[in-house]
Amino acid sequence: MTNFRRPSLKDIAQRLNVSIATVSRALRGSPEIGPEMTSKVKALAEEMNYHPNPFARSLRERASRVIGVVVPNIATHYYATVLEGIEDAATKAGYSVISANSHENHELEKKVIDNFLTMHVEGIIACLAQDSQDYTHFQKIHELGVPLVFFARTCLPELFSSVTADGDVAAQKATQHLIDTGSRRIAFIGGPNHLDMVRRRKHGYLEALRESHIPIDRELVACNKIDYDVAREKVVEMIRSDHRPDAVIAFNDIITYACFDAIKSEGLLIPDDVALIGFTDAEYSRFTTPRLSVIKDQAHKTGERACELLMGHLNGDTKLHHEVVPMILEIRESSSKHTGD
Repeated sequence: MTNFRRPSLKDIAQRLNVSIATVSRALRGSPEIGPEMTSKVKALAEEMNYHPNPFARSLRERASRVIGVVVPNIATHYYATVLEGIEDAATKAGYSVISANSHENHELEKKVIDNFLTMHVEGIIACLAQDSQDYTHFQKIHELGVPLVFFARTCLPELFSSVTADGDVAAQKATQHLIDTGSRRIAFIGGPNHLDMVRRRKHGYLEALRESHIPIDRELVACNKIDYDVAREKVVEMIRSDHRPDAVIAFNDIITYACFDAIKSEGLLIPDDVALIGFTDAEYSRFTTPRLSVIKDQAHKTGERACELLMGHLNGDTKLHHEVVPMILEIRESSSKHTGD
């Protein structure tokens, strides 16, 4: 069914001109095998990226029909909803899903990927941790021939398919809405600049300012760690400055609610003093006071499409696909100074 093959015990045995049983015993550290041969076997296994399968022999001899999914923060509504979409599509295709959380940590992301390989998952769906800038662990996936599809935050587009959102278009529309309703000092609170998702959304924001001939104030553009406290502190700093923003566009749901809290904590009114639009499709955004204007990811659809692309690769599709799922701007009370919901 799949169009890839991982290194096996037989491959190692043939390279060393020994039996498969010898290789197996050496990898287990059996005293029956001398230290010199054990060292040779283990060194070659590492060189060939061999991963022993911890499952029963029967699972080693046939496809596992399991895929692995790694997300940066499963606690957020967005990633939980993407995962639901992946699981729905996987179930329809007869696959099970193992999910893992990188907690936005590069080293943990690498460990998760390695664990997936050890478990012999048939394919992987991934979203980059925010501090991942070294992609060698994903290059290794490609070298092993394991199908992988990125979503949201991506890398190595020449190697892997992806599903992303039109964050640049959405951010431009949101910024234009703020301009149309009277805002002129519009802040953008984002994540790390190396993330393609951040760059797309920031680009749309800047384009709207340029098209309306509004000078770009770099003091109003903050692209730091995706963290509630970091974002909240930055917004408070902006608000307390002599030239505070009169509107804010927030990169994701964590940053959106940090901005909301920061504005409220300084005794300012939303949207009268500072308007706010956030990238989030969390249902509870409708129940804040005022109700939040949001740029909604179609998270479930993103998960479904990522899984469907992966299923295609597992069935022999070698073409790279880079799909874009449109976002939806939903205007409520937090962003419109002159018009109602």
